[in-house]
Amino acid sequence: MLGYVARRLAILLLSLFIAAVVLFVLLRLLPGDPAGALVGVGATPEQIEAARAQIGSDQPLGVQFLAYLGDLARFDLGRSFVSRAPVIEEIAARLSVTVPLTLAAFVLALVLAVPLGTFAALRARRWSGLLLSVVAQVGIAVPVFWLGILLVYQFALTWRWLPSGGFPLRGYEDPWRAVQAMVLPVLTIALVMAASLMRYVRASMLEVLGSDYLRTARALGESHTGALMRHGLRNAAVPVVSVLAIELSTAFLGAVVIEQVFSLPGMGSMLLLGIQQRDYPNIQGVLLVTTLLVLLTGFLADILQRALDPRLRQEGGQ
Repeated sequence: MLGYVARRLAILLLSLFIAAVVLFVLLRLLPGDPAGALVGVGATPEQIEAARAQIGSDQPLGVQFLAYLGDLARFDLGRSFVSRAPVIEEIAARLSVTVPLTLAAFVLALVLAVPLGTFAALRARRWSGLLLSVVAQVGIAVPVFWLGILLVYQFALTWRWLPSGGFPLRGYEDPWRAVQAMVLPVLTIALVMAASLMRYVRASMLEVLGSDYLRTARALGESHTGALMRHGLRNAAVPVVSVLAIELSTAFLGAVVIEQVFSLPGMGSMLLLGIQQRDYPNIQGVLLVTTLLVLLTGFLADILQRALDPRLRQEGGQ
């Protein structure tokens, strides 16, 4: 197991390095000069050259790349071209919005999807199970931003129960307003994610319900519920774990859209602002941290799958 963890960790670090190289190259291939964001329209060639020297874009690409790798080795994501603030500090502030938003939505989606998916599998041939399957299909087809707009219209504009968007300036120092600001975004992501997860939970449970080991447990005297709880849930969880990792990664990426719908100061708004201003350090920092979160999610999912399924720990699965 330790050898597997070490190999997966090495793959994670290699993947992160490749992602850093790709991001660096792709951003430098984009047309335009980031120095233009500093000096504005109508700047003289001398002013543009001074701005390029200030941000280092006048250096050869190889020199810029080595400096970039050296900064990464020191866990330094550089400074914003525009604000000159450390990128890592700005990302840390933005993560305080994006991470709670994503994790809260993920937990709520699990709370909804696991029991509903299990119920849909147990009632697969009855109208209640079919109805849940139809609802899940509809939920998957609904665009997340459209659902967010509907929730804003109903809960914020019609009933006036919750704010339509924004986040308190003092952040979590004003916890009640912060929680209120998060309710609709979390609910928007969670409902769409739960619809997708429910289908996978239902499919996995249907496979377990038709398995030989569950019938054997019943034949040995265990009740249907006892056999399902003791043998079924763990086996059903194995294929679902990888799906959970994909859904959590998708939620991190989808937060970009939701943060714009609800005007939240998270990673998404930082990324869009960086693109508008051609602020390479901000763009690189956001995309690299997002890539790291996605890779970590996959890494933890692989470890959890191996812990749940003894077959993966056999010599043939090393």
